[in-house]
Amino acid sequence: MSDSIDSSMIDPIALARDLIRCPSVTPEDAGALSVLENALKSLGFTCHRLRFEAEGTPPVENLYARFGTAAPNFCFAGHTDVVPPGDTQHWRHDPFSGVVENGVLYGRGAVDMKSSIAAFVAATAKYLREAAPPKGSISLLITGDEEGPAINGTVKVLDWMVTNGETIDHCIVGEPASGARSGDILKIGRRGSMNVNVTLSGIQGHAAYPQNALNPIPILSAFVARLSTEPLDKGTEEFEPSTIAFTSFDVGNPTTNVIPGQARAAFNIRFNDLHTPDSLMARIESVGKEIVSEMGGEIDFTNEVSGIAFVTKPGTYTNLLSGAVQHATGIAPEFSSGGGTSDARFIKDFCPVVELGLPGNTMHKVDECVPVAEVELLVDIYTSVLKDYFGSKHPFESQAE
Repeated sequence: MSDSIDSSMIDPIALARDLIRCPSVTPEDAGALSVLENALKSLGFTCHRLRFEAEGTPPVENLYARFGTAAPNFCFAGHTDVVPPGDTQHWRHDPFSGVVENGVLYGRGAVDMKSSIAAFVAATAKYLREAAPPKGSISLLITGDEEGPAINGTVKVLDWMVTNGETIDHCIVGEPASGARSGDILKIGRRGSMNVNVTLSGIQGHAAYPQNALNPIPILSAFVARLSTEPLDKGTEEFEPSTIAFTSFDVGNPTTNVIPGQARAAFNIRFNDLHTPDSLMARIESVGKEIVSEMGGEIDFTNEVSGIAFVTKPGTYTNLLSGAVQHATGIAPEFSSGGGTSDARFIKDFCPVVELGLPGNTMHKVDECVPVAEVELLVDIYTSVLKDYFGSKHPFESQAE
């Protein structure tokens, strides 16, 4: 823990560097949550370390911390786990050294999302130092499982909260959702994501006598072509059009004179709120049925859903966040629902949630980095959010009664 971390002031860069120096590649914690817990305890937070595991998956450390006991409970959510750094020889600096060079902080997690977590804490410290005690509570929900299977992290912390009577009323997830500058984009929703595997079975045979076989490759190719050329939708007011992206086409056949008996493909669907996994599978299976009716063979599907589409509709909460960002930056943020998935897909079942964090152009890359000025700006944004949320107007104060 850096000497700069005490009960009166949190240096976000010092805290971010301490977090980056913990090589917390999923599912390892490597001391990151202890660093965070010590900082939060110095501010008066009550901390709960939560360790969960499931059969076939490694145990995961999580943290839920709360300042205050009254409602409404405003929650900052995020993750201390990071993706592997890859070949460290390609990094300008050791990925877990937390080097600051020419006003830029380098390291795995600098963007996704240890610096945002540091900004959570620094903003809370700044708010508690400058304002009256909040008419409600401030909490942090931090997992070590976001970059992994997401089984023993946020989902189980939320279940624990229900069991223990902990309620969150509004949430910011600190994912790097911004574009050019911190706060220029508010991610008010996310598309759903589903992976589908398809197996087309034909009849194996000699390549010299194709009439005696049923080649699955052209049949599966026809399925791929038809599914790829028919748009799923034209988008909605909050979402861009849904997409299908084929990621694999395999027959596993090393023999040049044998027609294979099976061909397989895989694809990913990113879908908006016009669809559900069930409605999408019904459409996919209908196309498959048409193809095999025309060309023969048997077609089978399996699927795995990573998340369903959701949106926090523009209203009082999103307007409060937009106003707070504009106060801190002078720029009104854009509302967006693009991109991949995050743990917001779990939190949305419990309260309104918006993603607001750093620019994400270097996340998961070699030499992941963020300008120090962007982290400091994010602290100002989060502080502005807390002041507006718990301020004299306090649009959610009725929930505290």
